[in-house]
Amino acid sequence: MSYHELNTTSITKLVHEFYDDVRADPELFTVFSEAIGSHWEPHLDRMVDFWSTVMLGTKSFQGNVYGKHMLLRGVTPKHFATWLALFEATSTRLFEPGIARELQITAGRIGESLKYGFFGSQNFIEQQSIETRRA
Repeated sequence: MSYHELNTTSITKLVHEFYDDVRADPELFTVFSEAIGSHWEPHLDRMVDFWSTVMLGTKSFQGNVYGKHMLLRGVTPKHFATWLALFEATSTRLFEPGIARELQITAGRIGESLKYGFFGSQNFIEQQSIETRRA
């Protein structure tokens, strides 16, 4: 199925399928399971609220995304690359190209912000250089 619009239903589908893929990835699963344990359903609900707030402006998410993530241990730049690749694959599979791209750009920006928080400016500068060469 290819969704032609962003709404709560399509975002819910995106979040659930994406996190199915996250759980299937051994490295990401380890990071997530250490952070949320077996409490996947509450996490999925929060992620639906998060993406609905970001993409639809629902204001259903309340929280400090940056602060929560900075508490995680063992995160590497490769985790971010894998996370984004899975998100891109899921959004491409579920949405028409324009919507998928909008989601991917937003996810990329969020990932870069978090990666900057974890690894500092040198990693950020190197990534920006790579992105500039791709464009």
